[in-house]
Amino acid sequence: MNSLDLDRAAERFAQAPDLTVGVEEEFSILHPQTLELEPRFEELRAAAESEELLHEHITGELISSEIEIISGVGGDLHHALERQREHRRRLFALAQAHGVVLGATGTHPWADYREQQIIDTEHYRRVEEGLKYVAQRNNTFSLHVHLGVRDIDRAVRACDRLRPVLPLLLAISANSPYLDGRDSGLHSARTQSFTKSFPRCGVPDAFGGWKSYREYIELLKKTGSIVEFTQVWWSVRPHFSFGTVEVRICDAQASAQESDALAALMVACIAQAVRDVDEGAPFTDRPPRLIEENMWRAIRYGLDGRLIDLERGEEYPARETIERLAAWTAPVRAELGIEPAFPEHNGAQRQRRMIEAGASREEVFAASVAETRQTYSYEPSEEVTV
Repeated sequence: MNSLDLDRAAERFAQAPDLTVGVEEEFSILHPQTLELEPRFEELRAAAESEELLHEHITGELISSEIEIISGVGGDLHHALERQREHRRRLFALAQAHGVVLGATGTHPWADYREQQIIDTEHYRRVEEGLKYVAQRNNTFSLHVHLGVRDIDRAVRACDRLRPVLPLLLAISANSPYLDGRDSGLHSARTQSFTKSFPRCGVPDAFGGWKSYREYIELLKKTGSIVEFTQVWWSVRPHFSFGTVEVRICDAQASAQESDALAALMVACIAQAVRDVDEGAPFTDRPPRLIEENMWRAIRYGLDGRLIDLERGEEYPARETIERLAAWTAPVRAELGIEPAFPEHNGAQRQRRMIEAGASREEVFAASVAETRQTYSYEPSEEVTV
């Protein structure tokens, strides 16, 4: 369901079980030698038709040199990641059999967006027609997580509480220093390219509940601004088709271990936000201008910078975001058995360290692609935990 039937959307949430999990990961499709983007999505999708377990978990994402793998509905985080790891293994084997490799950075370092082909689906034809340059320019790759939330009013209020958390998750996930063949000087060029260009994107307003959010969607529908709810691209949103809260702020992760850890942290954040709604935990909706200040700091400096504690009005090292989110989510993580482990440096930091040491953009990207190939295409016998 991608419709604007809002009564049906509310019914979907009324029936949604709490704490189901879905993971979505976007990869670039690359030439194995040059690492140029390769428009091979349709070929890979067709080749997967004979493999039912894989075919139903492959989707397209705007351009034909991008492929998305989805876990489907997991009963909990561990079930979703178990499914996702098997789907990844099959996808990477399929890519290898067809002479391509897959990359997992938020942007391709040097690809020309003008040369990329939009995939031929009704949804993406509509996106391109409606947005033109803005859609054509969006050659980006990200990680999304869904958490089932019963009752749409709870879901909207949980989204409100996640607004100030979005910059923290972005800083942790930053993995895209290059754009258009240049070192952007940023840690997440993907976020600057996507969330600052698309309409109805980035950090949403605080809606306070389903009534206000519904009025907003009804206005967009009435005025012809949207014809399907997925044209609302906020970095956190209630997903009408699945009965979930979806967090969409993070760059794609270079290693499978980082992707798993980040997915686990996002699940914990959504679950804790829902718990806080249920328990009436004190909360102040922060003005968009303050959250945007942290968004910019996360885009520019990632974990190498400093963020603002919006309650105290003081700076703190961005690296502390992991510990701060771990402390906030401790109650639900204990119940759900979630203990994400992150490396000392994230993807952007590792790339920037190589850049500072004199590595070329080709060497930096090749190192990231090699890390992706080695970690995402694991064998089932390998031990992988969260």
